[in-house]
Amino acid sequence: MPDQDLRLQHLKVWLDQQLPELFHAQGWGPVPPATLTAASSDASFRRYFRWEGEGRTFVVMDAPPPQENCKPFVDIARMLAKSGINVPQIYAEDLSQGFLLLNDLGKNTYLDVIDGENADQLFAEAIDALLAFQQLPMDAGLPSYDVPLLRRELELFPEWYVRRHLGIEFDEQQAALWQRVSQLLIESALAQPKVLVHRDYMPRNLMISVPNPGVLDFQDAVYGPVTYDITCLFKDAFLSWPQARVREWQRGYWERAGQLGIPVQADVEDFLRASDLMGVQRHLKVIGIFARICHRDGKPRYLADVPRFFAYIDAVLADRPELADLGELLSSLRQPVEAHV
Repeated sequence: MPDQDLRLQHLKVWLDQQLPELFHAQGWGPVPPATLTAASSDASFRRYFRWEGEGRTFVVMDAPPPQENCKPFVDIARMLAKSGINVPQIYAEDLSQGFLLLNDLGKNTYLDVIDGENADQLFAEAIDALLAFQQLPMDAGLPSYDVPLLRRELELFPEWYVRRHLGIEFDEQQAALWQRVSQLLIESALAQPKVLVHRDYMPRNLMISVPNPGVLDFQDAVYGPVTYDITCLFKDAFLSWPQARVREWQRGYWERAGQLGIPVQADVEDFLRASDLMGVQRHLKVIGIFARICHRDGKPRYLADVPRFFAYIDAVLADRPELADLGELLSSLRQPVEAHV
């Protein structure tokens, strides 16, 4: 029996143990007949199932050890729930097996429904949740973005995209360009005020829910640059927006954050520059991750979105002359990029 099918059998046994206790504790009566169907999967090893019976639903997370560790999800979910952010309620957990029983935040993500007409309202609600997130005290003992973490993320680009995907080794000049670019991006990130950072705050991880949005995939949260999450929100892996509209949303966030005492940059142009450079760091990291997911994990579909990230980078290069070294480096790789993407 394939490992995943065996895990599913173990998951069903675990649910049969947990659900009667939960229904009794909540006063819901006997456990009704129900179905368990695949809800989603993502770029990690996690899988999600939806339990449905007589109008009641749950989401079940299968996060197989040792590839996945549920404890950060559990700990951070409880921390965020105290601030009023709509995150999954954890009804039952088995960290040793990697099983979680969660309430169901809904079937539609922002990515499923957002369009030009409803984007202002949906993003306004997403910004409300982000502002609540960023007002939390930084006392939970989470790791911080530091030089080693930022550098590890950046090195995914040459390791997995350039070397593994394109089959190119940097020559001496390219290596020097890369080192200068990396140093600039790291210094810019570390110079920013710090807040709690979700690290993947994008429409695919926001659910249409009550209250809106439901927030998912926060288990990798750290303390770090204030522009990180707001940049993720508008420069997403799966959809893009006109730059003028993004700037309008960014300025709106900056004004509200400042009013709430969140430590954004005092000048909006400094904020926008920091956001642009933070975005470039993330885009390079994600390009490397998508290449790794393809070549290490056998999931090539994410490579289809690599051109979107290069387009984000190109737009920033046009406005930020301090990134000329990156422009030169990418130009030197351009033919191989076009041949492989």
